[in-house]
Amino acid sequence: MRRRFQGFAPTVPVALAVAALLTALTATACSSPYAGDDADARARSEGATRAIRPVEGCGTSSWTDPADLSADRTLARCQPGAPPPVRLSERRRITIATGTLSAEYVAPLEVALDKGEFAREGLDVTLKVLPTPDALPLLAKGDVDALWAAPEAAVMNGVRGGFDIRWVAGNFSPGPGSKSGLWVRLKDGESAADVKMSGRRLGTMIGKGSVIAYPMEKALRQHGGDLARIQYQQLGSADVLTALENGGVDSAWLLDPVWRRVDDKPGYAFLGGQPPGEPLGGLLYGPSLLADDMDAGVALLRAYIRTVNTYFVADYKKDAAFVTYLAKLLKIDEAILESTPSLRMDWEIRAGTTDRLQAAYEAQGVTSESTSPLPESRTVNRRLYEEAVGHEP
Repeated sequence: MRRRFQGFAPTVPVALAVAALLTALTATACSSPYAGDDADARARSEGATRAIRPVEGCGTSSWTDPADLSADRTLARCQPGAPPPVRLSERRRITIATGTLSAEYVAPLEVALDKGEFAREGLDVTLKVLPTPDALPLLAKGDVDALWAAPEAAVMNGVRGGFDIRWVAGNFSPGPGSKSGLWVRLKDGESAADVKMSGRRLGTMIGKGSVIAYPMEKALRQHGGDLARIQYQQLGSADVLTALENGGVDSAWLLDPVWRRVDDKPGYAFLGGQPPGEPLGGLLYGPSLLADDMDAGVALLRAYIRTVNTYFVADYKKDAAFVTYLAKLLKIDEAILESTPSLRMDWEIRAGTTDRLQAAYEAQGVTSESTSPLPESRTVNRRLYEEAVGHEP
């Protein structure tokens, strides 16, 4: 049965939400069985004691070197329908929190649910709409099993507060031709190649502490600015473009398909977006799937990966029937869905991404310079998707 629960998404500034979340996590960290340094508990959490066996339909093409950051990297893929389901001995209820159900990057989860891929693993999955700051304490306590989001500053602070939360699978990187990212309203005499970003007011839905800090920092540095020398103005999703057009802000982070409204329009320039080939979000697991029921954790990833291999190969928007189906499933206009390039759906996590994200958070002032960055061993676990595709690193 398909079940969805719509949640209320508050517009609390992210810096305050991060602080509130860290306070809540610190207050209850002593109750977490993974807050200490017990080596055996950590090894269990990382799945190091589980055997990895070859998987039918998944060969050498089902894995790529995490250190490969090339924009044209061939994505990991198994054959359609692979990896095959391995039904759990007992049916397991799983709750996945997500910030939205109408964005294209959530499509693999929705398709997996609609096509019965989760059910084939013995999983009864619920997608629950919750913003990340609200979902994280629930994830840490096991009230929510997984989070479809990103390793934002709130996540890093939660892990630093003592909870066993890991980024276990990627989601997507932009397709060729995408201009989702940092846009600026040009001043007199400026061009796309000559824009001074220092002191600009930036309109964004998230504010500080979001993963967009990393790609935004790269774009700003190319134009005489940095994350500490711009002013942030948090706006509702419907207000970002309006503020840019009417001069309320002079730059903005525009997502698909909003950037189409200013593309090739005089007076606007695209300065850069998410790095091609490097996912910045995906599935995050808490203790219930990292340690308490790792079989279910692998099963969930297996269904997700199988969905990507079956329905999201290459340029999936070339299939008109699938675009029609997807638009109906996501409840968005089909013409809007067709107006942007296909996402490059990608379950793998690149090496060093959380290091680069943490550096950007520090540059924004969300984390203190005295706070030591978390090593990747504390933020990422690739072992579960490696087991799902049968790759022994």
